[in-house]
Amino acid sequence: MFQAFETELKQETFPDPYEDFMYYHLQYYGYYKAQRGSLPNSATHQHVWKKNPRYLLSGSFGKKEALIPDHLQKETRLYSLMLSSPFVKSRQLLYDDIGEVNPRLREPRDLFAFFSGSALLQAPRWPIECEVIKESIHHIEWVPPQPEYFYQPTGNEKIPEIVGEEKGTVVYQLDSVPTEDSCFTSSRVGGKRGLIKELSVSLQGPEDNTLLFESRFESGNLQKAVRVNTFEYELTLRTDLYTNKHTQWFYFRVQNTRKDVTYRFTIVNLLKRKSLYTVGMKPLMYSQLDASTHSTGWRREGDEIKYFRNNTDDGQQPFYCLTWTIQFPHDQDTCFFAHFYPYTYTDLQRFLLSVANSPVKSQFCKLRTLCRSLAGNTVYLLTITNPARTPQEAAAKRAVVLTARVHPGESNGSWIMKGFLDFILSNSPDAQLLRDIFIFKVVPMLNPDGVIVGNYRCSLAGRDLNRHYKTILKESFPCIWHTRNMIKRLLEEREVLLYCDFHGHSRKNNIFLYGCSNTNRQFWLHERVFPLMLSKNAPDKFSFHSCNFKVQKCKEGTGRVVMWRMGILNSYTMESTFGGSTLGDKRDTHFTTEDLKSLGYHVCDTLLDFCDPDRSKFMQCLAELKELLQQEIHKKFKELGQDTDLERSWSDISLSDVESSTSGSDSSLSDGLPVHLLNIADELNQKKTMYKKKKKPLKSRKQRNKQYQRNTLMPESKLTEDAPERAGFPSALQKHPAFFRTSENASSSMMKYEKPRLNKSQLNGRGKSSSVDPENMTTLILTKNEDSIQKEKPGFTISCNPKRSTNPSQEPPPPVKPGWSRNRYPGTKGSHRTAVAYPSLHIYTYP
Repeated sequence: MFQAFETELKQETFPDPYEDFMYYHLQYYGYYKAQRGSLPNSATHQHVWKKNPRYLLSGSFGKKEALIPDHLQKETRLYSLMLSSPFVKSRQLLYDDIGEVNPRLREPRDLFAFFSGSALLQAPRWPIECEVIKESIHHIEWVPPQPEYFYQPTGNEKIPEIVGEEKGTVVYQLDSVPTEDSCFTSSRVGGKRGLIKELSVSLQGPEDNTLLFESRFESGNLQKAVRVNTFEYELTLRTDLYTNKHTQWFYFRVQNTRKDVTYRFTIVNLLKRKSLYTVGMKPLMYSQLDASTHSTGWRREGDEIKYFRNNTDDGQQPFYCLTWTIQFPHDQDTCFFAHFYPYTYTDLQRFLLSVANSPVKSQFCKLRTLCRSLAGNTVYLLTITNPARTPQEAAAKRAVVLTARVHPGESNGSWIMKGFLDFILSNSPDAQLLRDIFIFKVVPMLNPDGVIVGNYRCSLAGRDLNRHYKTILKESFPCIWHTRNMIKRLLEEREVLLYCDFHGHSRKNNIFLYGCSNTNRQFWLHERVFPLMLSKNAPDKFSFHSCNFKVQKCKEGTGRVVMWRMGILNSYTMESTFGGSTLGDKRDTHFTTEDLKSLGYHVCDTLLDFCDPDRSKFMQCLAELKELLQQEIHKKFKELGQDTDLERSWSDISLSDVESSTSGSDSSLSDGLPVHLLNIADELNQKKTMYKKKKKPLKSRKQRNKQYQRNTLMPESKLTEDAPERAGFPSALQKHPAFFRTSENASSSMMKYEKPRLNKSQLNGRGKSSSVDPENMTTLILTKNEDSIQKEKPGFTISCNPKRSTNPSQEPPPPVKPGWSRNRYPGTKGSHRTAVAYPSLHIYTYP
């Protein structure tokens, strides 16, 4: 019997498909960590399961061996031996070290942990309409040694005539592409069943110089290629699946290249009227031969670049074209072209697997599954923080929420996210300090389905997820529904200091933030402090003048607005350009992946500046923001031909009147729910209203006051009516009715908003006390609570509920220090971290 078992241990595969399935099933849920050959096969044990289902239970507890036939007792002991062996280890049950087996459940959190060890990556799931090639595509990371400057137009760029397939030859075309007339039904690993068709034309011999196109891989989206001349091709991009628009992102492969020959490519179905290609942006090219021989990766290439409108005018939506010429570096090379540096779902999984396998990083970075996407792909959630020494320290930590890739074609968001993760998971003193005082919740890829299939903007629901953060359709928009609920639960536990969603921008250079303007005049301009600090830390990449804080009605369903209305006052969308910088030393150069990753570091650096106990930087930014706004208002009135006294009434002007719209992305403003989801939404709304209480009829103020007196104050007054009157005091019922009005309105206001309402003059910005005076601006910042700090034990302390100082006789703050000096580690020089004690950082935010 044991000889047979030893023989099975040496085998690499199970002979029975069922046993093979059970191995992966049990390993997936953490029951076994053995090798494939460490379990008996079905030939010797399958009959045991069928005849005696209590067989494994009996072997585990050793109390029912009398019920087992003699010929099965040896096999029962074998399973007991396997359970006690180091090759078979349960990750869900704990066993005693003594001979008896006494299982008990582990801590529940371990049940949901990310795979560790050498676990295989989850293969991407594709819609069943998509054909997928078996070849794995991988690109190396590389930073160009020299700056890549913008293309300088000469004015002699050729505008080719668009001839189409009628006068050309189709050399590549996808057969079935889901459009808006259909909807997503199901998915599977590998996409469409059956053999993969050869879509490119067959070469007639070694002299045939026809390019071979391919895009049926992760994030690829070329639909058709037409050869209109010997070395000239017209390309049609595939629209986002289940839609008829959103053509901006492109990523495809060409083979059978010829060296020192000028090729021309023209993309004929772009939809945006404006593009960075009109101001010097170049496409990206990747050569496999250069990557393998010279370790050269993606680089900006192209000449005679022109972005123009298609001349065809048939009454439909106009198309725009992008044309460029290229010379390939090698003969018979395999090259790729892309709108921006690709970052696929598999790239993310490789990175997360390296984090999970790191014995150091896995201690403070916990990987969990937030949800499954519409196609069944995992949406990952990372929780990053250092373990707290006490429950009080854990409860005092604020939270920071970062997300990326809600728009799948904006891969620049993933590169910024990667830079952030690289830094926050490092052993830098600043990174360790951030992990000590914050809990980071990170969703690195919100829309994995769109990233996999090569969409530019939408999910497989055919809609822009960043317009549906208020959705009730959990099954149709699972990624954002679960993200919103995760943040909602987080807000119930602790304060969320910052929310930022990483995006890409196709019409502006540099990097900037979109935020939300605070209507509370007491904390006016505070939401602009973090962006201004970020611009000072990254002056050659980040443009504060491109930031915008206006909340448009069409953006009410975006992540930043929904999270802002949920109570996150520093809620932003970070827009990073597909092009490059127009600032400082990087002026007129393209961004590289290293530039974008550095922004992730600058976000961390700015967080420490934002929470610095030394308030000088915060005060300096507020003063500078006031001056910038004065200049903007003066410029606005000058354009209107009006005069105004800026010294007295500049702060009474509404900021929404000064700022223009964000104009960031107008390609999905009219996207409502798709037809197949309208009925579902109506049914959910009806069910939701059924459980709501019936709305009571409106009552006048007089009726409400009488009811309040009758229900609340009458019973109390009857008990104490005689005593006050005998002492010479009127009873509560004899007070002026205004008392009831004031108390009722104030209590209802406090219950609803948890803070006192502003009066009408303050809301309109017309009150004299609403203006921000430089001398009184210090009262807007939260000061240290010295009394609470003195009561704390020595060591790491964080003020859970900072309070603003209301003492008018308090000394003014120290003068503003010039520059951005660091004072994060008292008692040390430079940025070295102290061994035990940490500073008590107070986060200057709203009460």
